[in-house]
Amino acid sequence: MFSCAFCGKHSCETNDLEHAPLTCPSLEEKYTAIEELYTGEDLKIAQAAARVEAAGYCKNTRVEETMLFARAMGMKKLGIAFCAGLKREAAVLARILQENGFEVVSAKCKLGSQPKESLGLSDEDKVHPGGFEPVCNPAAQAKYLDDNGAELAIILGLCVGHDTLFIRNCKAPVTVLAAKDRVLAHNPLGAIYLAESFYKKIHTTLEPED
Repeated sequence: MFSCAFCGKHSCETNDLEHAPLTCPSLEEKYTAIEELYTGEDLKIAQAAARVEAAGYCKNTRVEETMLFARAMGMKKLGIAFCAGLKREAAVLARILQENGFEVVSAKCKLGSQPKESLGLSDEDKVHPGGFEPVCNPAAQAKYLDDNGAELAIILGLCVGHDTLFIRNCKAPVTVLAAKDRVLAHNPLGAIYLAESFYKKIHTTLEPED
């Protein structure tokens, strides 16, 4: 199986497919049939994304790009699914979106305030054992945003796995504004940029803790 991450030619970037690796997926029709891959809403999203990228390449922040994309799609009501640890950031984002003419609905990860035991977890599975700790509830976040008419859902710092569940359960289109990484100030690529120095340890096999 070909892996684009290890390709040394990247012929797809220049349309030099004549010199592409023999197993390059860009040589397979099922991946190049653009008219079949993008129809209806997917085509509209692809067009809006390309136009937003071209208009503000290396000029607009991701917050600005998110608003421009929503406008290009004709969206007026935006949803924010945020981590409790980023509630201040969520409030600032909500105000920015409102000041730019959008209606905003938001849902915090602890929505429902259900104990972790309700998912079959034990006291040892808690960040702070010994007391009540609400489970993160991304499925409910997705349902709340959908129930309240969010046309675009914005993920703001949901944990790994919780973001997966949110995306799986949300009916509205989803975009990510920030990925959770408490250690690197929510800049996960920091570990990649320092993979040969400070974070060299990540090259070794990471085993789950008992």
